[in-house]
Amino acid sequence: MDKYDMKRAHKNLYSSSAGDFTEVDVPEFRYLAVEGSGDPNSSRAYAEAVEALYSVSYTIKFASKKELGRDAVVGPLEGLWWADDMSTFVSRDKRAWKWTMLINQPPWVTDEMVDSAKAVVAKKKALASLPLLHSMTWTEGRCVQILHIGAYDDEGPTLESLHHRVLPERGLTYNGRHHEIYLSDPRRTAPGSLKTILRQPVTVA
Repeated sequence: MDKYDMKRAHKNLYSSSAGDFTEVDVPEFRYLAVEGSGDPNSSRAYAEAVEALYSVSYTIKFASKKELGRDAVVGPLEGLWWADDMSTFVSRDKRAWKWTMLINQPPWVTDEMVDSAKAVVAKKKALASLPLLHSMTWTEGRCVQILHIGAYDDEGPTLESLHHRVLPERGLTYNGRHHEIYLSDPRRTAPGSLKTILRQPVTVA
């Protein structure tokens, strides 16, 4: 049985250069999603959102393999981030941040499969974020992205460069929410070695 892997199927979107921002075109994808706000390092809602996303994603994976004969690698955790004052991403004032945490799903996953998986998880775990989890499609189109290697809190200079150098030099402006793709497991990776794709949807200024 061939195992579908989002990172291989869309290698240009799930890998990037650490040298400078490159342009990509991101099509519509289906995700599991949970929205929330606040500091991800201290928010219980954030931790429960992540647990709910992984629990449902793995339940979908096992059901798909058993019932459809189609297996897939569970995708990396992703996040859409925004704030009323976007400068808080450079200053790292995480209390002001709003987020939608995501896990990309294989193209054959349906809303019915998501609902069934949620019901299975609900019987095993009491997660406050589980009722908030939903399926969504998201299209970003033209984006610039870069691979950040290091601690999440060290992203500030790269984002400042995006704000004040990259977009003005290329005649571009923002066209959507800041997107991060977490390629490393922070439980098993030293902060200085974490790999994160930083993506920003753009349009002509």
